[in-house]
Amino acid sequence: MSEEKVLLHCYNRGCGKMFDPNDNKEGDCVHHPGEPVFHDAYKGWSCCSKKCTDFTEFLNIKGCTKSYHTNVKPIVQEKPAIDKSKANEVIEVRAKINSNNSMTKRPPFDSPQIALKPNVSPVLLEKIKGLTTLTQLNEDESQISIGQSCHNNSCKAKYAGPSSDKEICLHHPGIPIFHEGMKYWSCCQKKTTDFSVFLEQPGCTEGEHYWTSKNNNKKVQCRMDWHQTPAFVVVSIYAKNYDPDRSSVRINPIHLTMDLFLVEENSTYNLDIELNEMVNVAECSLNMLPTKVEVKLKKHEPIFWSRLEFLRTTTNSQENNGQNNEQISSQVDAIDLNDL
Repeated sequence: MSEEKVLLHCYNRGCGKMFDPNDNKEGDCVHHPGEPVFHDAYKGWSCCSKKCTDFTEFLNIKGCTKSYHTNVKPIVQEKPAIDKSKANEVIEVRAKINSNNSMTKRPPFDSPQIALKPNVSPVLLEKIKGLTTLTQLNEDESQISIGQSCHNNSCKAKYAGPSSDKEICLHHPGIPIFHEGMKYWSCCQKKTTDFSVFLEQPGCTEGEHYWTSKNNNKKVQCRMDWHQTPAFVVVSIYAKNYDPDRSSVRINPIHLTMDLFLVEENSTYNLDIELNEMVNVAECSLNMLPTKVEVKLKKHEPIFWSRLEFLRTTTNSQENNGQNNEQISSQVDAIDLNDL
């Protein structure tokens, strides 16, 4: 009676056949010596380039290496033990926000600002060309009466006839700013706490008188939006038909000021904010486009900004001071500074 053969199971990956250990020759086993790889819905083996998306097809991929059958199970690396006591623990990952350990000291809000040189779109210039010409014609045709005050900020001159047009107008081209009890003009920033002294400050710029009404007291609200990248913060003001020559954007490391003159509406838009983080003024840029003004601010540090504007912690005394400033501001809104 013949002796019954004992067959063993081959544990080489991709083989799985039964073999006789007494009749095991090299080349009998066709298998995969590598590891299974599952990536982006594809399934395959690390030892060969064959891959597919169907799991059954993956199991039937023919081995790429010939060798002996073996009944020794491959060594499987043990997975690290899981601490079940931390199963409900929430791990929160946040981007780096403002660091109080920064070696760079935040400069004063009222540090001198630099006017950004704009990159003006030719399309914008073409759109406002006709509007600007029409506005100038209307102003020229307006009758100027004797005694009419100049409408430039802080100019005290009054119209006395054609000879008045040859006079030098000393005025402030900027806007009045009231911040933390201080009063000053954005163009020269000569600060004072006394409102009367502020009103008597002589202009800082020479130019021509403006006898017809600019209607600069008419303010408009434009939509403002902002977004950020790792290196930049981009502030966008959505406005149409604004005059680049009568608009400006000024910046210091933490203070952004924007004045836009909208030709068609003969009105202005003003933005004056303290930035939440510091910027590198030398690498900031300004684009004036047909539908918006885009200010690209270079971050001083590549950190995440939680907000655009800086929020100060107010004490009771600061709150009271802010109320006083609001009262003064309301007085300024109700007074024509050119008539004082």
